[in-house]
Amino acid sequence: MPASPPRRNPAAAASPTAAVGAVPSPCTGVCRIDERHGLCAGCLRSLDEIAAWSTLDDPARLVVWRRLRARRAQGVAALEAAASAGAANGSVGGDGAAPDAP
Repeated sequence: MPASPPRRNPAAAASPTAAVGAVPSPCTGVCRIDERHGLCAGCLRSLDEIAAWSTLDDPARLVVWRRLRARRAQGVAALEAAASAGAANGSVGGDGAAPDAP
């Protein structure tokens, strides 16, 4: 009998430390960039953060998760600050590391 595919734990996807050895993506499947803030309406990542995710190591991914928690906690003011900081920084970084938290 073939092995069953692993079941996805919805709670694990919501926690940045749920997976051992791999930080899960914050993607919620609601992939729509809010033009006003420049962030995804589902996960609150910038386009640069989304594009770089697959190349980031776990410590850099945890930096992104910390930024996302701060954005959620601070609300729209944080979204606007992150959008303007992202425009000023231009990208995630030439070394593939995530930029410092806004």
